[in-house]
Amino acid sequence: MPLTTLSLITLQPGHARWALAQMGTAPPQLRRVAGLRFAKLLGSGAGGFGALPNLHRYGLMAVWDDATAAATFFAQHPLWQAYQTRAAETWTAHLGPLKAHGLWDGATPFDYPADASGSAAATGGPVAVLTRASIRWWKTPRFWRYVAPTSAAVAGAPGVALAIGLGELPVVRQATFSVWRSAAAMQQYAYHDARHREAMRLTRQENWYSEELFARFQVLSSAGTVDGRDPLAGLFAAG
Repeated sequence: MPLTTLSLITLQPGHARWALAQMGTAPPQLRRVAGLRFAKLLGSGAGGFGALPNLHRYGLMAVWDDATAAATFFAQHPLWQAYQTRAAETWTAHLGPLKAHGLWDGATPFDYPADASGSAAATGGPVAVLTRASIRWWKTPRFWRYVAPTSAAVAGAPGVALAIGLGELPVVRQATFSVWRSAAAMQQYAYHDARHREAMRLTRQENWYSEELFARFQVLSSAGTVDGRDPLAGLFAAG
């Protein structure tokens, strides 16, 4: 069964230059990893969602042939080990897709069936949401005026365990990843928060994106910390 993972890596001071270099050198290495179907190394925004980068926190979104391929990479691969030796902390979530639509660089990476027997919708367990877009460059001022503040507000929404802005390129290729304690909490925000609904209306009305993707996941397990804590502590046994 395929598996998706999202890892957040917070680096120790003094490794900013090395980490920036990896944004160019790591993708070719990832393309050669056995059992890795899709991977994106992502930067993060200053303050969580800012247009300027946080040079000490990075993300890795990956889709694997199966859990064994993922476990082998995280246990043995030299690239991941290089990050680990420089990391102050890491956090990885194992994810199963519940719903996805749209494209990421022309691909549909999360278009595979997941085991629904213990789905978050049925169990009340945590869910994760990924939104990703390529922003038309002449639309970036409007995006950053309206969508970025709305994305930042997600971090304070009831039921949010973790929220962060990620991106492949500053300003024009942006993503938001959030983890919610339940599907009900996520749906309450998505359908009833006025700022969120207005931002979505403007997105459609003004055609800001040349490509976009939305995906919702069941969080199967997680391990590690972000800012010194496990954001999903107590929701299930860490895996």
